[in-house]
Amino acid sequence: MNAHDEIRVQHNGPIATVVFNRPKIRNAISLNMWGEIARVTNDLGREPSVRAVVYRGSGMEAFASGADISEFKEVRKDPETALRYNAQTFAACEAIRGCAKPTVAMIFGYCMGGGMTMTMAIACDLRFAAEGAKFGIPAARIGIIYGADAVSQLVSLVGPAYSKDILFSARTISDVEALQIGLIQRLLPPDQLESYTYEYLGKVAANAPLSVRGAKFTVASCLEGLTAERRRRLQGMAEEATGSEDYREGTQAFLEKRPPKFKGR
Repeated sequence: MNAHDEIRVQHNGPIATVVFNRPKIRNAISLNMWGEIARVTNDLGREPSVRAVVYRGSGMEAFASGADISEFKEVRKDPETALRYNAQTFAACEAIRGCAKPTVAMIFGYCMGGGMTMTMAIACDLRFAAEGAKFGIPAARIGIIYGADAVSQLVSLVGPAYSKDILFSARTISDVEALQIGLIQRLLPPDQLESYTYEYLGKVAANAPLSVRGAKFTVASCLEGLTAERRRRLQGMAEEATGSEDYREGTQAFLEKRPPKFKGR
């Protein structure tokens, strides 16, 4: 099975789903898969017909059980190969985090290690989980130090103390605790998670794409720092939205008391 088979993209109207397809090994992510995740995410981010992206594992046993450690003796065997490997995982993380479209991790079962931190769940905008999901970052049991970009995402979600707790202990976190500390935003029965996720994103997809994109960039700017360059870009995005066809459609639909039909321009 090659990376194209192990990373599948499905389309349901304006919502795309990226599936990690290695259910026999709990969807562990291989080196080739990291590169494919970056590629398909960048493609979906540029596709006008796509308004939201879901990431999930194949089946219901695992979102992703982390990196495929069986490869490490070859692809991450020394500092040089580790740097190349980390560059691949960083590119995947940046692709998801930088995607202009809303992203949701739909989590069944295990969400561990690289599947949780380096890309996947924490890089997504939101995380919806099924009851029984388990979370953890076992880097301290392997001898790995995650990069600052990955850890900063964790800190922005759960704060510094919980981040240290998770990283120091390498313990497994329950679904209820994950919800309590803000690691996930929804916790639902397994038979309701999929329908809820797509219903939620259907509502998001019906909103004005320029507004949603602007909201995502605004929140990111607040977290990363409202620099002069970011303020200029935010002002430009606001002006673009106000001058758009969608703005005229949205105001007219409001006055006519009908649902708006946004085109993203």
